[in-house]
Amino acid sequence: MFTERIKSIDISGIRKMFEGAGLNSINLGLGQPDFDTPQHIKDAAIEAINKGLTGYTMNLGFPELRSALSRKFESENHFTVSSDEIIVTSGASEALHLALQALVDKGDEVLIPDPGFLSYFALAKIAGGKVVGVPLDEKLTMTPEGVNELITSRTCALIVNSPSNPTGTVQTRTQIKALAEIADDNDITIISDEVYEHFIYEGEHVSPAQFTDNVITINAVSKTYAMTGWRIGYAAARKEYVEQMLKIHQYIQACANSIAQKAAQAAIEGPQDCVTVMRESFRKRRDITMEGLGAMGIKCVQPQGAFYAFPEVEDEEAPPKLLKKGVIVVPGSAFGENGKGHIRISYATSEENLRRALKVMENVL
Repeated sequence: MFTERIKSIDISGIRKMFEGAGLNSINLGLGQPDFDTPQHIKDAAIEAINKGLTGYTMNLGFPELRSALSRKFESENHFTVSSDEIIVTSGASEALHLALQALVDKGDEVLIPDPGFLSYFALAKIAGGKVVGVPLDEKLTMTPEGVNELITSRTCALIVNSPSNPTGTVQTRTQIKALAEIADDNDITIISDEVYEHFIYEGEHVSPAQFTDNVITINAVSKTYAMTGWRIGYAAARKEYVEQMLKIHQYIQACANSIAQKAAQAAIEGPQDCVTVMRESFRKRRDITMEGLGAMGIKCVQPQGAFYAFPEVEDEEAPPKLLKKGVIVVPGSAFGENGKGHIRISYATSEENLRRALKVMENVL
């Protein structure tokens, strides 16, 4: 009665962990900033409501927002894209879905970092593609050599995520440039997920679109501005990419939320000190997490960005054991075959909660 491509995927491994959690559990599983949306962004949404901007927008999104995003890409990401080469979506999740639906035919291969964000695996399968996991190196980054070895005549796309979910690692400029060259040489498309670009503690953020136009750049206001529930993402690419993605978007979504689009415009164009405050807070929590894991003798590659740590924990029963003690973490296996032997910790919670959780982990692990 149901399609094989849907039966072949499972409920999110992240969501599964919530089901058995108690009301007072410390949530180290959810990838969501624990900050409130800045006031000037909320004010813009209220103004949009009062002005009656509550109807459909253009399918691509408000022109003013796309123009702001065009300027953002030029100033921050150092590549040029017109407002007509940007599509505003319902979160980065929809942008990923549109990209894969536009690119992947049945049996096409999609190269995905393994471990990597679990949505990549599911969305590639929903598109009818074959997932090919790219093992990470000892620094938990995706190497050009590792990618090259796995390219076949059926490879159509490569997903790059820097800073990474779940590892918190950052690809180097040299790696990103080499991956862009591989995409050009093999006529494949890079899907670059850059939602954590503003949360980097060591290293730098480099967009593949600096080096190739065989790329769909995906981002969102969700993490950067603590706007996860507003559901505004966006994608930038050559016009022929956007045209195909727009066809799908028109039928499944029509347009992103009008009020949230105006809030997103205020976020992009407004003061950025709120981002600096969040980044420095996450950096401090990163250090608390690494200090705590180190005191337990647990190995963990130091996260350079995002707000995740991916420590080595061989006990496969560790997540349910911790859950019983009121601490939610995600099993590494949820992020791919090579995630086994790890857990993912999100340190986007208060320092008090983080220290309490680390104490529980010390007792359990």
